[in-house]
Amino acid sequence: MRSRLLEARKNGRKSRTSHAQVVDELGKAIVSGAFPVGGILPGDNDLLQRFKVSRTVLRESMKTLAAKGLVVPRARVGTKVTERNQWNMFDSDVLTWHFESGVDQEFLLHLYDIRLAFEPVAAAMVAERADASEIELLREIVGEMTSEEITTDSLALIDLRFHLAIAEASHNPFMRTLGSLIEAALVGMFRISTPPSKNGFANIADTHMRIVDAIVAGDVPAARRAMEVVILEGRDHVLEAFSAQEAH
Repeated sequence: MRSRLLEARKNGRKSRTSHAQVVDELGKAIVSGAFPVGGILPGDNDLLQRFKVSRTVLRESMKTLAAKGLVVPRARVGTKVTERNQWNMFDSDVLTWHFESGVDQEFLLHLYDIRLAFEPVAAAMVAERADASEIELLREIVGEMTSEEITTDSLALIDLRFHLAIAEASHNPFMRTLGSLIEAALVGMFRISTPPSKNGFANIADTHMRIVDAIVAGDVPAARRAMEVVILEGRDHVLEAFSAQEAH
């Protein structure tokens, strides 16, 4: 299961290919506003000098950014930064660049809106479709949440594994594509929220186990409700964290 945002938070940047470096640096510059919406990127010669890459690498990098909706080539004008409503917000790189540039409360709440729209449905599907091995995996993941050695960082990774396992066990390929959004919302919560106390860790395990219990029982409405509770509690933590920041 891919976990770029959480792993980047723990380990920092890893070595990248020339193509990936160009895409990453230009993508982040666009999302941060260093290259503003509606503006034109520097010309090829300037970018070639800046990144020390071949023209082929630069061309492929621009194609990648265009596929993510961030830029569009204009004949005799150059490469234009598109409007934000054209950016692919389901793309894991685009989400990563937002977090690296800094996100606000509104951005995170939009993520929770999407999670509420899809994840309870995914849990309901799992209650109908999961096999024994998938249920056992969910139990094991929740069990890890009760470990004596658990930390905020390890809990974040375990929580992500649980929600991605739910998406996988839904047996719906469209649900599986939501992994980047789920990850982004969880990263946002764990980045800005106060680390849970031991009681807080236990509560997270309990609320997630209620999802598993409903799945085991094949109780579709209960699985949906239990997932809604987990997502709403996460959203509440985000709101509390922003309120605390404003108070200071």
